[in-house]
Amino acid sequence: MTTEKLKIDSRRNKIIEILTRDGQVRVSQLSEEMGTTMVTIRSDLDALERAGYLERVQGGAVLTAVNYYNLEFLRRKKDNSEAKKKIASAVSELIQDGDTILINSGTTTYFTAIELKKHKKLNIVTNSLTAAIELGSNPSLKVILLGGEINSQDSFTYGNDVLEQLKRYKANYAILSIDGICLGDGVTTIHAEEAMVDRMMMERAKETVIVADSRKLGKEGFVYVCDVKDVSKLITEKGAEPGFIRQMRDAGIQVILG
Repeated sequence: MTTEKLKIDSRRNKIIEILTRDGQVRVSQLSEEMGTTMVTIRSDLDALERAGYLERVQGGAVLTAVNYYNLEFLRRKKDNSEAKKKIASAVSELIQDGDTILINSGTTTYFTAIELKKHKKLNIVTNSLTAAIELGSNPSLKVILLGGEINSQDSFTYGNDVLEQLKRYKANYAILSIDGICLGDGVTTIHAEEAMVDRMMMERAKETVIVADSRKLGKEGFVYVCDVKDVSKLITEKGAEPGFIRQMRDAGIQVILG
């Protein structure tokens, strides 16, 4: 990376920090604080708007609710993204054209959604707003977004309406992103409101596929979802701790390393 590119990235990261803290910025303020021209700051703000970080207004920029949650998602999406992409690719290899799939929310399932766009005639039911938007861009896929209460920060729907809708469908796979999996505590999540959705997806699918990078292995989340014996497959990254992988396989789970 060139020195100039590093300067640009550093400056734009600083703008995002100020915007997150104050909710708005002015071109004149940023120009003075960063010791650069107003033309440069305007260019930075325009680029950040195109990337979804902010909304331009006269004389500066503001952080709307949509921008804020998009910013949080972009940050989480970057976290261990290469491992998540490899896991997503391994999931896609399992899927056959014409399959019906249930998908919950999470950055790993978001990357899975991107990979699934390579397939044709899939029927996909999801409570993830980001996955639904991504998958909906492929006209050969039938995508159903479950309607219910919204967790806007993490972009998913939940509640009784979601559970009632799920009862209408039967699927080949439930593909679930989770926050922890270990032999003793089972599969767990930090989202209490999504745990029931995860269980219903498992109930309505022939196979449950857990997608989790190595940081989730051997960890315990806030809310119990199921025992490991209820999981058909675990797809994780190569380089995951061998002892843990052996434990999962001994428990009867097929482990696939992406």
